[in-house]
Amino acid sequence: MLGVVRRPRIIAAVVDMLALSAHLPEVEIGTGEAVVVEGEAGGSIWVLVSGALDVRKGGELINTVTHPGAVIGEISTLLGTPPAASVVATEPCRLRYAADGGSLLVSDPEVMVAVAAGLAERLSVVMAYLADLKHQYGDAPGVSMVSDVLGQLAHHQGPAARPGSAREPDPMY
Repeated sequence: MLGVVRRPRIIAAVVDMLALSAHLPEVEIGTGEAVVVEGEAGGSIWVLVSGALDVRKGGELINTVTHPGAVIGEISTLLGTPPAASVVATEPCRLRYAADGGSLLVSDPEVMVAVAAGLAERLSVVMAYLADLKHQYGDAPGVSMVSDVLGQLAHHQGPAARPGSAREPDPMY
């Protein structure tokens, strides 16, 4: 068939993150212990082996991570910034740990592809969610900015992104 490009299924690499991280030391953390803390030093990469972790931004629950092989700390490692969220165990966890996450990424192309695929998948979910918001609520007050956000996310090229928001932290609406 002309015009059809077959691409490798890179996302399958995410499933292998447990195998790819098998050489890393394992640590156990208890309920309530932080893996990373928003705004503090970053650069480490963690791989969840078992347990459950809450991801919180500004104290707000963003996600709960329970999937073995999930990677934590990769965004701050790649951006060279402090973590933009805190990650705390909600039950006893076993994780694999790379103190120098950047070295792990550049030394193993398979790990880098797995991390990139995981980030791409998460970005795709966020983009779909924003598109759904726009579709459902159109030009409703407060949601009309979705078009701008989608455009900026889809076409962002240039200086490194700065985590956070320029909006008023406690709007009066």
